[in-house]
Amino acid sequence: MKLQCEVEVINRMLPTFGMRNRGKAARAVLSIGRHLDKTSKIQNIYLMICTLKDKAGCKYKLKENIEQFFTRFVEEGKATVRLKEPAIDVCLSKADANNLKNFLSAARLAHRGSEVDALPLTALAPARTRDVEKPKSKMSITSKKDYPLTSCFPYSLEQLQVSYCRLSRVDMRMLTLKKLRKLDLSNNHIKKLPATIGDLCCLAELVLHNNHLEAFSTALCQSTLQHSLQYLDLGQNKLRALPIQFCQLRELVHLKLDDNEMLCLPFKIGQLSKLRFLSAARNQLPYLPADFRRLSLENLDLFGNPFKHPNPLDHTIQLKFPLTLLEMASRAAVNYRIPYGPQLIPAHLCQDLEVSKTCSCEKACLNFYIQTTVSMNLHHVSHTVVLVDNMGGTEAPVLCYFCSLTCYSEFLDKCLQRGR
Repeated sequence: MKLQCEVEVINRMLPTFGMRNRGKAARAVLSIGRHLDKTSKIQNIYLMICTLKDKAGCKYKLKENIEQFFTRFVEEGKATVRLKEPAIDVCLSKADANNLKNFLSAARLAHRGSEVDALPLTALAPARTRDVEKPKSKMSITSKKDYPLTSCFPYSLEQLQVSYCRLSRVDMRMLTLKKLRKLDLSNNHIKKLPATIGDLCCLAELVLHNNHLEAFSTALCQSTLQHSLQYLDLGQNKLRALPIQFCQLRELVHLKLDDNEMLCLPFKIGQLSKLRFLSAARNQLPYLPADFRRLSLENLDLFGNPFKHPNPLDHTIQLKFPLTLLEMASRAAVNYRIPYGPQLIPAHLCQDLEVSKTCSCEKACLNFYIQTTVSMNLHHVSHTVVLVDNMGGTEAPVLCYFCSLTCYSEFLDKCLQRGR
C-alpha cells in the first residue's frame, strides 16, 4: 500500500525542551509493508516515509503503536496519524481523498494486528526521485526532439505548451490532464480537434494559433468548456465559419480569429456577453452580423477585411403575403418567449427558432424578412477600435433585418431624414 502526498512529521517532545518544530511539509511517498526487526528477528508491519532529502526512508512500527487518527478533513485530502513511539504526529495533506481513506484503513488494520494477510502490503524500498519531487504545474515543449514519446505528461500539469512539434493531431495523453487550465498547441499541423478536449473541465485558455484547422467542433461548443473557457486563439488557420452553437461558450473574454478565411462571424455573437477582446483581422468578411451591435468590447480589430459599402436600397426581399401559419407561430414563440425543445416540437423547428432574426422593431422574423446592410461606427460597441482600413475608417457594414414592409419603409424614411 502506497500513498503520495505532502507530509510533515511533528515531534511532540520538542516543546518540553523549549524547541519548536520547523513546520514545513515535504512531498513524500508513504508505504505500508513488512520489515525484519534486527533485534527481535521478527517481521513486523511498518510505515515508511520517503522524501526527496531522505529517499531511503524512515520506518515506524504500526502494530499497537497508533495512539489516534485525526480524520476530520479527510475529504480534503488531509489527516494526521499520532504514533506512541516515537512520540510524533504524521500530518498528511494534498492527498487524493479516496487513496487516503484506503491508506488509513490499512494503517488501522496494521495497528490492530488483525487480518494482516488481507492487507495490501508493499515492499519497503527507497523511493524514486520522480515520485518525491514537487509536482510540476507547468511544462513547455518547443522542439520535436523534446517531445515525450514513451513517458506520460505529469498528471499535475496546469499549463502545457507544445509548439513547433509538427503535431498533426492532439495527443490523447494530454486529454487526461484534468487539472489543465492552459493548453497551447500553437504552430503545429493540427487539422481537427477531438471532442474530448471538452472533458478538460478546468480549461480556461486554449491556444491553437497557426495550425491547419478547417472547422471548430460543435461538440466542443456544447461541452464543459461552456463554463470554463475564457481565452481562445484560433488565429492563422483555415476556418471559413464557426458553428451556430459557438456562442454557447459564454464565458469567453478574449477571442482571436485573425488570418483565417472567415466569410461571416457567428450569427448570435451578441450572446457572448462577457467578450471584451475580439480580433478578426485579415479575413474575408463582407459585413458583420446583426447581433454584433449587442457586444460591449474593450478592444476590436477588424483590419483588412473586404467590407462592402452599405446601401440601404440594396436589399433582399424574402416576404410572403400572407405569412404562413408556421412563420406566424414561430414568431409568436420567440416574441412571447414560449418554452420549446425537441421533446415538444420537431428538432428542425428548434433549429429554426434558434437562428431567428430580430427586426428593428425588436420583433422576431425567421424565414420571411427583408435584409439589407447599414453602416455602423465600431466605437458604438468597443472602447478601442483598430482602423478598419488604411483610410482611417472605423465604420463597417452590419446586417439589418425587417419583419415587414412597414418596418422597412420606416427605416428608409429615417435614412432620408438623416440625409437631409
